[in-house]
Amino acid sequence: MATAPLEDQRRLLDVQALDTRVQQLAHQRKNLPALTKLTELDGRIADLRASLVESRTRVADLKRELTKAESDVEQVRNRADRDQKRLDSGGVGAKDAVALTDELRSLAARQAALEEVELDVMERLEAHQEALATVEAANGELVAEKAKVEAERDAGWAEIDAQIQAIAGERAKAVDGLDTALVTLYEKIRVQQGGTGAALLNGNRCDGCRMDLPPADLATIRSAAPDAVVRCEECGRILVRGAGATTGAAAG
Repeated sequence: MATAPLEDQRRLLDVQALDTRVQQLAHQRKNLPALTKLTELDGRIADLRASLVESRTRVADLKRELTKAESDVEQVRNRADRDQKRLDSGGVGAKDAVALTDELRSLAARQAALEEVELDVMERLEAHQEALATVEAANGELVAEKAKVEAERDAGWAEIDAQIQAIAGERAKAVDGLDTALVTLYEKIRVQQGGTGAALLNGNRCDGCRMDLPPADLATIRSAAPDAVVRCEECGRILVRGAGATTGAAAG
């Protein structure tokens, strides 16, 4: 059975309290409300992204469609202007004048039809631009909210990290001077037992696993020398005996 000064064993509970506090802070760090909020916001932004891409694509397509419609109208208008100038110049014969007049009539009809197409595209583009503006505004609000929540998260992390750093300083002082073998055993058990390597023997109960110990185990523990490092038979943690919990020869 390993041994270590009883006072060192009792001081080990101070170390354990600090380690437990760090473990709690680490859990708190991983479960900040801001993190849950960020996950929700990321989901909403992702859902909106598809609509945003679709709306931007549609607006871009309509802009190209409008450019083509405007070009088509301009081509017909330019052709009509050239024909009208030829006709107005008086330098064409009667037959050509009739042909130009017919063509101008046809071009006018063609221009009117193309302008209807142009107007339709403009109206559809305007509607989609309004829809895009709405989606972009919603996206902007979500992004701004995410930035705000990220700042809250970072502030929360910074506060917790500062506490952990302060506790690390306290722990270094608490461990200083303790029996080296005792600390090594404690660290090993702490890793194996999810963060708790030492627990108080609280009456008949191990505060580590919260189990009442059998009378035979209690008798063995209480009869052990004060400097004996005893362990819970249920969970394997170091059991630290309080004042009056030892009856070994060395205690008397």
